Amino acid sequence: MSASEIEGLIEQLKANPLGGTLDEMRAQFDGMASPVADDVEVKSIDAGGVPCELHTPPGADTQRIIMYVHGGGYVIGSLSSHRAVVAELARAAGCQALAVDYRLAPEHVYPAAVDDSICAYLWLLNTGYSADKIVIAGDSAGGGLTVGTLVGLREGGHSLPAAGVCISPWADLEATGETYQSRKDIDPMVNYELIAPMGKVYIGAGDIKAPTASPIHADLSGLPPLLIQVGSAETLYSDSETLTKNAKAAGVEVILEEWQDMIHVWHLFFPQLSDGRKAISRIGEYVKEKTAA
Repeated sequence: MSASEIEGLIEQLKANPLGGTLDEMRAQFDGMASPVADDVEVKSIDAGGVPCELHTPPGADTQRIIMYVHGGGYVIGSLSSHRAVVAELARAAGCQALAVDYRLAPEHVYPAAVDDSICAYLWLLNTGYSADKIVIAGDSAGGGLTVGTLVGLREGGHSLPAAGVCISPWADLEATGETYQSRKDIDPMVNYELIAPMGKVYIGAGDIKAPTASPIHADLSGLPPLLIQVGSAETLYSDSETLTKNAKAAGVEVILEEWQDMIHVWHLFFPQLSDGRKAISRIGEYVKEKTAA
C-alpha cells in the first residue's frame, strides 16, 4: 500500500467530520458510499418481515451466502451506505450476500437490531440455505451485532452458521477500552464523544452490558470460528483485543488480523485504498474456506 493512499483519505475524512442532527448524519453517512458495480445484481427481499437486499455477483455459488449487518453505531447506516462493499464481499467470496436493513435507534431500541438479524438468518434457513453454507459478517456496530446474533442463535437452540466475520467490531457499548483514549488522535472516523452516546441511545432502558448488546460480556462458548479484522489506527482496537481474548478463553477458533495504519472500517473506501481491496479479498478467502464442501 502506498502511504499516500491512507494519508489522503485521513485528510479527506478530517475535513468532513460526521456531525449535525441525526437526519443529517444519516444522509452524510449514506452520501459517503461508493457506487455499486454494474455487474452485481441487487434485489430487494422481504426476509420474514425484515427488509433486505440480495446481492448476486457474476458466477456466484447460490448455495453459499454471507449475511451482512452494517455499521453505524445502531443509529445511522443503511443498505445504501454499505451496498458497494457488500457487493464486493460477495464477489470476493464467489457467493451471494444478504444485506440486512435492521431497525435503527432511537426509533427502535435494543434488542430490535438483534431480533431483526436473527429473523433474517432464520429466514435464510427456512428458504433452503444450509447453516454450514452461511457466514454472518458485519462492521463496527454490525461487527458487534454479528457476535450478538451468534450468541442469540446459540441461546435459542438454532443451527449456527459456518463462521462469523467482524470488521472493526464495536463490542463494548460503554466504550471502556484503553484505545478509546490512547488512539483518539489518529482515528478520523470514531471517537469516544461520538460513539458513547450512540450506545446509550441504542440500549434505551435495557442493560448496556447485555450479552447480545455488548458481546465482550457474553459467554462465547460454542460459537463458530471468527475472523476479526481491525486497523492499528482505531479507537475501537481494544474491542477487538478483548473479543479475541474472550473467544480464545471460551475455546472458539478465532483469528485476529491487525492491518497496519488502517482506520475504522477501511474496507468502505476500497476504490481508493488498496488495503481495503486486499482486506475484502482476505474475507472472501476465509468465507470460501469455511463454507467449502
